[in-house]
Amino acid sequence: MTMKDAIATYVRDGDTVSLEGFTHLIPTAAGHEIIRQGRRNLTVVRMTADIVVDQMLAGGCITKLVSSFVGNSSAGSLGELRRRVEHADPEPLEFEEYSHYGMICRYLAGAQRLPFYPLRSYAGSDLPSVTPGIRKVVSPYPGPDGGTEEIHVVPPINPDVTIIHAQRADRSGNTQVWGLTGVQAEAVYAADKAVVVVEEIVEDEVVRSDPNRTIIPAHAVDAVVVCPRGAHPSFAQGYYDRDNAFYRAWSHISKDPARLGEWMAEWVYGTADHAEYVAKQGEELWSGLAVGDAPSLPVNYGRRL
Repeated sequence: MTMKDAIATYVRDGDTVSLEGFTHLIPTAAGHEIIRQGRRNLTVVRMTADIVVDQMLAGGCITKLVSSFVGNSSAGSLGELRRRVEHADPEPLEFEEYSHYGMICRYLAGAQRLPFYPLRSYAGSDLPSVTPGIRKVVSPYPGPDGGTEEIHVVPPINPDVTIIHAQRADRSGNTQVWGLTGVQAEAVYAADKAVVVVEEIVEDEVVRSDPNRTIIPAHAVDAVVVCPRGAHPSFAQGYYDRDNAFYRAWSHISKDPARLGEWMAEWVYGTADHAEYVAKQGEELWSGLAVGDAPSLPVNYGRRL
């Protein structure tokens, strides 16, 4: 599908939308299209809420955020998010906070259709005191000392739709990722619907030649969108590098509401789609983000003749 059609079909006002991709393969172009289409009252689930969340907040899309790490990817702050959380400006943001591992456990519970997922890492943390979803249950098994043990648990996440970015897929939706794989597979399986955005569509034979890279099989995918450079300003391993200058600039852009509004008007509302956004960035930028070749050595999937 086109990005426009995929968002129109699978993202509705009031939905819970998961946007996943860790460090690279962040579904920025999908976030921009959600903004262009004026979606409202979304609950956005993202393990590491970053620039795309800040932009969707500025676009008026998000009512509630479920996340762990919040920030501008080690390059500064998120101005719009800070205004919402610290001053309810221009309106409050409901924020449900977990740890990184707590978010992973929520996706695992969602993907496996479990009622909760246990973890030990909240012992000594104050997160349970501010996040009602983090609770304790009595283990049916003896604890390390042989006695009764109470253990923290987190609830499942089951988004209405999960959107991820990936390097490639075939036309059926068999999706391949390499480099940092994050929680994309778990987020897809946890959701009711899944949209996969890829740098390129490849022939079936390419996917079959290296099946271990297929982290999401076709049966879990509802739509495949081809969107080259759709993860900018993050990177796609093997396709283009991270735009560090953009990340550094974003703190200054988002800190000033007027400047942020001008950026949104020019780069999101002022572009018809991501292809226009890419062209507007200019070839000098993309040349500077070009990556060299570092192919993986082939493996032998041979079997008995």
